[in-house]
Amino acid sequence: MNRILCLGLCGGISLATFSQQPEWDKGQTFTEAPDPVLSGGQSWLSVKPGLHASFVSIDKRFAKSEAPDIPAEKTMHLRGWQGERLSAQVLLWTIDSVPGVKVQVTDPVGSNGKKLGAAGYARFERYIITDTYGPGCGWRKPGDFPASLSPDLLDDLSSFNLEKKKVRPVWITIEIPRTAEKGRYTAKVEVTSPAGKRQELNLTLDVIDLLLPEAGAWTFHLDQWQHPSAIARVNKVAVWSDAHFRVMEPQMRMLADLGQKVITATLNKDPWHVQTQDPYEDMIIWTKEKNGRWSYDYGIFDKWVSFMMGLGIKKMINCYSIVPWNNEIHYKDAATGKFVDVVAKPGTPAFTEMWEPFLKDFVRHLREKGWLEITNIALDERNKEEMGLAFALIEKASPALSVSYADNQKTYQRYPNSRDVSTAVQHPIDTKDLKDRTARGLNTTFYVYCGNNFPNQFTFSDPAESAYMGWYAMAAGYNGVLRWAFNSWVEQPLVDSRFRTWPAGDTYIVYPQARSSIRYERLLEGIQDYEKVRIVKKLLEQNQDNTRLNALNAAIEKLNNNKRHDGWNNDLNAAKELLNDIAASLGK
Repeated sequence: MNRILCLGLCGGISLATFSQQPEWDKGQTFTEAPDPVLSGGQSWLSVKPGLHASFVSIDKRFAKSEAPDIPAEKTMHLRGWQGERLSAQVLLWTIDSVPGVKVQVTDPVGSNGKKLGAAGYARFERYIITDTYGPGCGWRKPGDFPASLSPDLLDDLSSFNLEKKKVRPVWITIEIPRTAEKGRYTAKVEVTSPAGKRQELNLTLDVIDLLLPEAGAWTFHLDQWQHPSAIARVNKVAVWSDAHFRVMEPQMRMLADLGQKVITATLNKDPWHVQTQDPYEDMIIWTKEKNGRWSYDYGIFDKWVSFMMGLGIKKMINCYSIVPWNNEIHYKDAATGKFVDVVAKPGTPAFTEMWEPFLKDFVRHLREKGWLEITNIALDERNKEEMGLAFALIEKASPALSVSYADNQKTYQRYPNSRDVSTAVQHPIDTKDLKDRTARGLNTTFYVYCGNNFPNQFTFSDPAESAYMGWYAMAAGYNGVLRWAFNSWVEQPLVDSRFRTWPAGDTYIVYPQARSSIRYERLLEGIQDYEKVRIVKKLLEQNQDNTRLNALNAAIEKLNNNKRHDGWNNDLNAAKELLNDIAASLGK
């Protein structure tokens, strides 16, 4: 954000976002990093003068400095339900500089002349520095991993200056109104520039007469951890100030629009020991009074939870952590007014002396707020001994509290009644245990992180991997997915997605000032598909249509694979096509 400039690219704000954030001038943009991949320019020798435009697959990312070797495709066909959000991609390329290019989507019109309204809009894709997976987790020097540019950020600009011998992808979004009538609609994607001829690409939309529930009613359990202090730093506002909550609202509303179910809260000092660019700021202030008793200020915690609930995120509050990564907590000494750091390792007297009174008071406070039944004490990948000692204290001091944890050691088998468990995707939960937990109404998800390269949401990941996660959850029987960070931004998140310890893009999937990304849009797609599958299966069961139910289940079963394999993307697209075929026949 320190390099925000207006470079002749200033324009308007898309209607889809303007009403939510009028105080931001989203016409301002930034300078993309130079392409670290050198190009000899040979691919451009056969490109004719002028601006070229073509529909391309949303499953592919295009290198910025290489001319695409593709036949121009001027038509695109989409299908979707009422209330569904769909995506398409247009690629622009030119051997000459072309200033002021605009891409606009006309209102879709039905065969009877009826319009869907402003259902479509275009966003220019911006190139971000990325790297490669390498060994996954672990300290990484930039020079040790090949860098490249990846199109990911979706920028809300009314026009864009195209560079010579460069490509520029454009993301097309179609939001089908919930009241849309069944039928076929046509729209134009218009590409214009002050000095060039208007180009038109034809988009056909088939609306299926089935209604997708609103995001707040989705059953898919999405848990993407939030990082409020990163938003404060990037927007240059004081943490927990009124201005902080104002700038957080558009970002967190994007999370709610994904159907997020969990509020990420902290109990004490940064639970992850500043593994991120920004430390997690305290939500609850512990104070040791002069008489030796403890008091707790829940003001920020209450404000944060209420804020997130106001956006519709209210299924769970996961509070990190009774076992911080360095076992260090702190409190304010009322006698000196200073904070005191204490190492309180599970099993030690300090651990019990510090945590037992807090847990008892926390339960009291949660009961007063009416939040006890949805609050979990959360742990993240701690060892068996520490987790066992922590669970024992929770059971002793506050048995009314449940627990949530990310698990890579089959802890769920030792504590089978835990309300919320997430297992590493490459260490799937045993099928019998998963079925047992589901039957008892307990929540079970898988999580992705730096330790697995497929499926994942790095800035170099194949775009379809984000959608694949929704289908994998359905195929494997999980309730949803956990990902450790929605917006834990790096130093310059608009320009360079690399971080010192994890593959690029691991720390965030959205960009400052509520800018979306390809990864966000494709994750939304997969979650929508999860909900559609659930509805279609129920209709097929009601109709006793075992033939098509078996066909759909067979297509889904092919996606029950957590390792990269040949044909995974084709299998995903085939399952999506079959789902829409069946849905179209079930619609009224």
